[in-house]
Amino acid sequence: MKVLVIGSGAREHALCRSLSLDPDVTALYCAPGNAGIAEVAELHPVDALDGAAVSALALELGAELVVVGPEAPLVAGVADAVREAGIPVFGPSGEAAQLEGSKAFAKDVMAGAGVPTARSYVCTTPEEAEAALDAFGAPYVVKDDGLAAGKGVVVTGDLAEAAAHAAACDRVVIEEFLDGPEVSLFAVTDGTTVVPLQPAQDFKRALDGDEGPNTGGMGAYSPLPWADPKLVQEVLDTVLQPTVDELRRRGTPFSGLLYAGLAITGRGVRVIEFNARFGDPETQVVLARLKTPLAGLLLAAANGTLEDLPPLRWSDDAAVTVVIASHNYPGTPRTGDPITGLDEVAAEDAPHAYVLHAGTRRDGDAVVSAGGRVLSVTATGADLTEARERAYTAIGRIRLDGSQHRTDIASKAAAEA
Repeated sequence: MKVLVIGSGAREHALCRSLSLDPDVTALYCAPGNAGIAEVAELHPVDALDGAAVSALALELGAELVVVGPEAPLVAGVADAVREAGIPVFGPSGEAAQLEGSKAFAKDVMAGAGVPTARSYVCTTPEEAEAALDAFGAPYVVKDDGLAAGKGVVVTGDLAEAAAHAAACDRVVIEEFLDGPEVSLFAVTDGTTVVPLQPAQDFKRALDGDEGPNTGGMGAYSPLPWADPKLVQEVLDTVLQPTVDELRRRGTPFSGLLYAGLAITGRGVRVIEFNARFGDPETQVVLARLKTPLAGLLLAAANGTLEDLPPLRWSDDAAVTVVIASHNYPGTPRTGDPITGLDEVAAEDAPHAYVLHAGTRRDGDAVVSAGGRVLSVTATGADLTEARERAYTAIGRIRLDGSQHRTDIASKAAAEA
């Protein structure tokens, strides 16, 4: 099978790494890719938001499966254009991707499906926002209705900060604060059958101890030793399957990756948000543990044959990912700084630890930073403690001037396991 992956981040590097290890994949392409992805896939330039350009590239390459990684191309309808060209594609239609593209749409779908979520108001004026903030009280949760690359949410005890964020958005969803640990659960679906993956937990705040501003994610781990063994089945029954059924009932079937961000509250599981694609950095740890070859799973979702697939196989190992971010992230990041030590990690730490590239590019013979989140260092081990040790040992070999990373990814879970 010839596979084309669309995107250029660590999520796409994780997908390409897994696909490159799949014996059924005879050719692997990525567009536009990055410096790390170039080591496992053939790169091609493309405007990832241009459905016609992506379809033309897929046809030119003879791709038999297209995997659309990021949310913006999905919301822009890129998967629709590829489907119209007659090529199987892993990723929802533009209409179904509104599940991530619009928080208000997602709330409406959840209401129709009877999915448990936070009580909320959709606000378009300062007066509506003020009333909603007053109704819920602190801590305030204010979400930009549209796509914001993981940075459109403010959770704060400061009323002025909450009101300012609401005022800066055209339309916001203001909702009650959900207490309890958060869990990310991905599911592959063909629009009818839903196959859940293993749960993961990510770390949104920039600094140790969950301090600092929200980011796109600074690290993740899987499995969750503290989670109820019945959690995945419960979420499948109460969240994932009802959502897929509701979207199909509405005439907007969802096929691809359905990502449920969950809070495990004192009142039970509640959905914080849905995403329409693999999450970053959780994908890095989930795929590190998946033993079933990836291409067949994604193709079955694209072709509507998931129910024929045997149960997924998983490694008992634990996986930890730690993100190395550039100077000043999540503000305006500094780019163009050289990255060294990558060869050392490959020589000393493989196969248990490896580096997935996010914001990187080649500058002559050097690899330099090209974004906010630069690298995802991923490691596996017999348990979270061993996986953490391997990840941080690898990080110690990497040098990027002014870079930052959290030192406490999975530390609490490892200590309690």
